[in-house]
Amino acid sequence: MIKKVAIFGQTYSVNAEKEIKILLLALEKHNVVAIFEENFYNALKDSFHLTKKYSTFGSFYDLNSSFDVFFSLGGDGTILRAITYIRDLNIPILGINTGRLGFLANIQKNKIKESIDLLIAEEYTIQERTLLSIKTIPKVESLDELSFALNEITISRENTTSMIGVKTFLDKEYLTNYWADGLIIATPTGSTGYSLSCNGPVISPNSKNLIITPIAPHNFNARPMVIPDETIIELEIDSREKSFLISLDSRIISVPKDTKIFIEKSPFTIKSMIPSNHSFLTTLRTKLLWGEDTRNGANN
Repeated sequence: MIKKVAIFGQTYSVNAEKEIKILLLALEKHNVVAIFEENFYNALKDSFHLTKKYSTFGSFYDLNSSFDVFFSLGGDGTILRAITYIRDLNIPILGINTGRLGFLANIQKNKIKESIDLLIAEEYTIQERTLLSIKTIPKVESLDELSFALNEITISRENTTSMIGVKTFLDKEYLTNYWADGLIIATPTGSTGYSLSCNGPVISPNSKNLIITPIAPHNFNARPMVIPDETIIELEIDSREKSFLISLDSRIISVPKDTKIFIEKSPFTIKSMIPSNHSFLTTLRTKLLWGEDTRNGANN
């Protein structure tokens, strides 16, 4: 039974006044307690009148297992930010898409009330989403607390037009040295993100795989590769510059080029809440326009 929820959004989401009011009315109808992320709540108060005062949370440390759902209002980028609050607390996350494309934020604006009713009726499934964890030698202090990613971990060049070399080992066995603008290690969730734009494959969110996708590789025979998600990936970087970039979803840090990187599946997952009026395949057809081929006729 859903009794208490967290609500998170970024400042641009306050423009979705109509959707926020629909969500709050639907929750109040079922006597669900809503707790807002502090910065988002303050932005809401400045933008439009809230009918009541709400409690707030400020960080991961203010959340616990008493929360039944974590609502993210915005696009996929908002969900990637939201998981830094949830981490390993096992609070199911549900994204309401007030942004643009939205593979992760899968509840459309016109389906908010219907989706809340389905949650209250317990007509939903929980899908566990794999995350990636990163370790480095020598240790990078800024990675201590947020060393995980839901979509992808990306290695890329910094302050140069020259390629970098990414020497890649899988379970200590040498694979190849990718000469490219960078290398993406993506989860099944991230297969529809940056990796997809670099010609990586789409794989189902519950697949037990990871994807290695080079970014603009110099060698045309360097293709994306799907590997088991139990694989430990080791990367060594060759660059003309003194440093390179590591991106964990939308979080970017610069590290010295002699840094060795170790990537593997995280010991915890993110729980994605899927109302019964939604499916991954429906999202693919809608977002990637797979039904737009006129030969599909009535099957569009």
